[in-house]
Order: sequence, then C-alpha cells, then structure tokens
Amino acid sequence: MQQDDWNRLEARPQLESVCCGGRDLRVGDRVRVCPQKGGDAMDCLLSGKVAIIEAIEQDYEDHVHLALVMEDDPGRDLGMLRQPGHRFFYQLEEVEPMDAEAT
Repeated sequence: MQQDDWNRLEARPQLESVCCGGRDLRVGDRVRVCPQKGGDAMDCLLSGKVAIIEAIEQDYEDHVHLALVMEDDPGRDLGMLRQPGHRFFYQLEEVEPMDAEAT
C-alpha cells in the first residue's frame, strides 16, 4: 500500500448515520444481529443477540459496515476500546434496528 492510499483512507469523512430498516442508525444505537446464511460459527453464536453500534465504517468500495459490541459481553468495555475479540463487523442487511421501546 502506498502513502497516497493511506492518505485517502484517513481523508474519508466519517458517517454520522446510516439508514437501515427505515430508521437512521447512529453510534450508540442498539440492533439485533441477523447474520446472512453461510456465515461462520461466530455468526451462529451471535445470531439474535442485541448489540451496540460502536462505529460506522465505509470501505473503498463504499460498502457500509457496522462495528458492533454485544450488549451482554462481559468484556464490552474492551469492545468500546476497539480491542480484538470484542468487536464484530456486520453489513446493514445483517442487523435489525431495535424499537425505541426496546431500548
């Protein structure tokens, strides 16, 4: 990767919100994890869990990914500090916004 590639990555504006299921989602919002079929063992374990959006990321192809921290993870604080093993990335199609009453 050349220096110009790194500069492009750093220069990307951060997304404040994304639309999912007719709702605007922001960092700190809660979602239910609904992984697509064909995922790995972690997807099976996390399916149906409630998670908190830690970050909204966008790659070079403009695909949006949500960095999620599981609400019931005893190491949730480590996920909020962006430590490996406590953050999980999902696409918008793999999450379901939680109703305001549920939050």
